[in-house]
Amino acid sequence: MASDIDIARAAKLKPIQDIAARIGVPDDALIPYGRTKAKISGEFLKSLEHRPDGKLILVTAINPTPAGEGKTTTTVGLGDGLNRIGRKAVICLREPSLGPCFGMKGGAAGGGKAQVVPMEDINLHFTGDFHAITSAHNLLSALIENHIYWGNELEIDQRRVVWRRVMDMNDRALRQIVCSLGGVSNGFPREGGFDITVASEIMAILCLATDLTDLQQRLGDIIVAYRRDRTAVTARDLQADGAMTVLLKEAIQPNLVQTLENNPAFIHGGPFANIAHGCNSVMATRSALKLADYVVTEAGFGADLGAEKFFDIKCRKAGLHPDAAVIVATVRALKMNGGVAKEDLGAENVQAVKNGCVNLGRHIENIKQFGVPAIVAINHFTADTGAEVEAVKEFCAGLGVEAVLASHWAEGSEGTVELAEKVAVLAESGMAQFAPLYEDGLSLLGKIEAIAKRIYRADDVLADNSVRDQLRRWEADGFGHLPVCMAKTQYSFSTDPSRLGAPNGHSVPVREVRLSAGAGFVVAICGEIMTMPGLPRVPSANHIKLNDQGMIEGLF
Repeated sequence: MASDIDIARAAKLKPIQDIAARIGVPDDALIPYGRTKAKISGEFLKSLEHRPDGKLILVTAINPTPAGEGKTTTTVGLGDGLNRIGRKAVICLREPSLGPCFGMKGGAAGGGKAQVVPMEDINLHFTGDFHAITSAHNLLSALIENHIYWGNELEIDQRRVVWRRVMDMNDRALRQIVCSLGGVSNGFPREGGFDITVASEIMAILCLATDLTDLQQRLGDIIVAYRRDRTAVTARDLQADGAMTVLLKEAIQPNLVQTLENNPAFIHGGPFANIAHGCNSVMATRSALKLADYVVTEAGFGADLGAEKFFDIKCRKAGLHPDAAVIVATVRALKMNGGVAKEDLGAENVQAVKNGCVNLGRHIENIKQFGVPAIVAINHFTADTGAEVEAVKEFCAGLGVEAVLASHWAEGSEGTVELAEKVAVLAESGMAQFAPLYEDGLSLLGKIEAIAKRIYRADDVLADNSVRDQLRRWEADGFGHLPVCMAKTQYSFSTDPSRLGAPNGHSVPVREVRLSAGAGFVVAICGEIMTMPGLPRVPSANHIKLNDQGMIEGLF
């Protein structure tokens, strides 16, 4: 089969106006970015508020492995499948970050015959949203330094500036820096650092804001530093919120593209789920729910991170009520969780599949805790044997959940007809009794412990007194009602990426906590997770180039 980029390049794309018309978006509500992508105006989206909502379907997965799971591919394939069986469906995805594209993970536009297009544009720059977020974030950084340089009227304690800079690239050398070196004219030297743009609080704010007014309010609420008396200094205090909103006035509008089968897809916002809240924008999801009967969205990495944050942060904040969840698994990944090395995954090993199903089983149990009915999608690989697939189905049946084989990568929507039919029935069943994992009134540490113990199955949370004291100070300052966003390795339920399967008897060390007052959550940084990733020994960037015809090669 041809490569993803060759398949995408051969697709017959329709003008974006035709795609918009299918879901009732008129031409005058579109802001085109070429022929095949456009933003939808905020004014039009606001006019939809009176309409009833469609059914919301979350696609999540087991913990990722080098064997591959295909969550985004399944999201696209399911959306195409629902449209194929006559249901009006829209897909909602996150925008890819340049860091993984040039690093190890690659792009995030699906794969095979289940992709969103134009694939190169989506993976590289797209409509410029990430650049706008990066610029707004670093404008705030510049205004902090400038305020201190010109007299520091707000009495910012330079030792307590908490606002770091960002860039949309993996660069470990920038994790910790010293800035303002070079003499009096360059300001006052201090320690600082960079995070990747997807970890920026402004990324989270853009994805949780409901309109421009809400966006500016949230931007103003950002805490950038503290005074010597520990009182907070906000972006509003620096009069930065207006200019930041100006930089984001187009970025906040959702992006519309299409699948290979010319079905509508919103791609907007892109926080990672291992260091941020891992969901596409509230504006895109809410708009899709008004424009379609079914909305298929995904949350980053495994259900222990992406789905938990989708339920406990996005749905809680936006008042969303999911109707069904799809948990993606592959035979290959289950075998790896069962102890098989990557180079041996091609050989049949039913016992390893059964052993690895403990990871899938824990995710099924966790989804049930939120009161959302689930189905398992077995993302088919050609080397999977009938006995291995049957082992997965039997395991799921034992937990009262159906598992369906899906072959969308090779067959497109034809390979997801059965999955689409069963998901539609599940979403329409009325079985969903959604509730977040914890109540707003629980203490911040109590919320961290609830996730660690009930989702990760940890015995304990380890946190120094400095972390515990910080959480208590934020509670005293009126932030105790906020949900928590766990920053943790995506590869394991524990904080040790090598512990596959479903580990028990582990502890979750919280080394740092950060308050995202504008986004409306507290970040707990656990174990060795980094908010600025590094590149692998051989990054994908080494293989990406333009060929003699001026076309991109190596992007996947």
